[in-house]
Amino acid sequence: MLFKHIRQRSAGRPKVAHAVVVIFMEFFAWGLLTTPMLTVLHKTFPQHTFLMNGLIQGVKGFLSFMSAPLIGALSDVWGRKSFLLLTVFFTCAPIPLMRLSPWCFFALMSVSGLFAVTFSVIFAYVADITEEHERSTAYGLVSATFAASLVTSPAIGAFLSLRYGDSLVVLLATIIAVADILFVLLVVPESLPDKMRLSSWGLPISWEQADPFASLRKVGKDSTVLLICVTVFLSYLPEAGQYSSFFLYLGQVINFSSEAIAGFIAMVGILSIGAQTLLLSVLMKKIGNKSTVLLGLGFQLFQLAWYGFGSEPWMMWAAGAVAALSSITFPSVSALVSRCTDHDQQGAVQGMITGIRGLCNGLGPALFGFIFFLFNVELKELSPVEPNPVTPDTEEKRVIPGPPFLFGACTVLLALLVAVFIPAQHAPAVKTCSTHVMMESASGVTENGSVPVW
Repeated sequence: MLFKHIRQRSAGRPKVAHAVVVIFMEFFAWGLLTTPMLTVLHKTFPQHTFLMNGLIQGVKGFLSFMSAPLIGALSDVWGRKSFLLLTVFFTCAPIPLMRLSPWCFFALMSVSGLFAVTFSVIFAYVADITEEHERSTAYGLVSATFAASLVTSPAIGAFLSLRYGDSLVVLLATIIAVADILFVLLVVPESLPDKMRLSSWGLPISWEQADPFASLRKVGKDSTVLLICVTVFLSYLPEAGQYSSFFLYLGQVINFSSEAIAGFIAMVGILSIGAQTLLLSVLMKKIGNKSTVLLGLGFQLFQLAWYGFGSEPWMMWAAGAVAALSSITFPSVSALVSRCTDHDQQGAVQGMITGIRGLCNGLGPALFGFIFFLFNVELKELSPVEPNPVTPDTEEKRVIPGPPFLFGACTVLLALLVAVFIPAQHAPAVKTCSTHVMMESASGVTENGSVPVW
């Protein structure tokens, strides 16, 4: 069988390093395309660029929401490697088409959301090979790798695009994407233990578990998991919208140059690496998981409000530093969800969380694009524009330069209020919660103890 053949193509012990390399190469390839994508997006959709960008990302995100629980559940049965190969391939598949056919590029980019859920499989992969007490650190490392991949790639892509043209950048990104696929195929070992995988072969797949809407209904049976999922939705909705339009916003509204945008991404990436490794580890040990999540949400609230009211470049740089600190939220939430999940259901539950994020990836960009459209904020040209003379009208518009970011701050405030009610000790109410958590609850272990808990 194909899945069995793929699993036998590599040998060795699975390590977190394998997950780190896969994530780094995938997002490094896409990071190279930051500047060329702005150009292609503007040329393909000269009118209502923000809105079309939101719709493209919206379709992709909604498809990810529909498919992530299914792919996660299947990986619990047939192993992680086969589906890791599948998700990496379809995530990177649109890259070569950017220069060949922009319309096909954006179309394939939209439908690739059916399989572009690498993070759910990666987090399940990490959960397979790490102990509970080290899982939050491992998740932080994977998330930091995502930031690290964006430290230099946008700057490199902008330089190569300016010096040699977009075609070379697309070619380089394609080569890296192919290398990533080959790395998964030939080097990455299977992480799901053989006896778990073999015992699952004869069992039917629970389609209720794979159905995204059924998964969401199941969440309602466990109040703690429900609170976590609502927190993820409310906090990631503005984050997804921000990622889809912020670089366009910096260039159009704040008058950042391409070099400044690349430098901004590098700065946020470097600070995010430190936040998701050193800072996250310290916070998890000192203040516990729940307080770490609340602190990350507080940073995100402050950052989005600053983006909304900020009108000067230095304000964006300062808010970007705060944004890096807010990146601690997702790995700590992922560790919490993993801790409440049976070992043989990590893929399904991580897929459910990724599905919620995918739904946000669908709604967030479309919502931000629509709000920009309502406030007549459009991408007129790619190069920085000269500031308009100060008039009463322009002065009034400068009161809130970024309305979508203020909307995002409001949703994060709601997420913060919901997260306050997440209990320090979780009493499992559904089958997906592990016996380890039940034992820890019975023994009185708190989230501030020695066992660490987007």
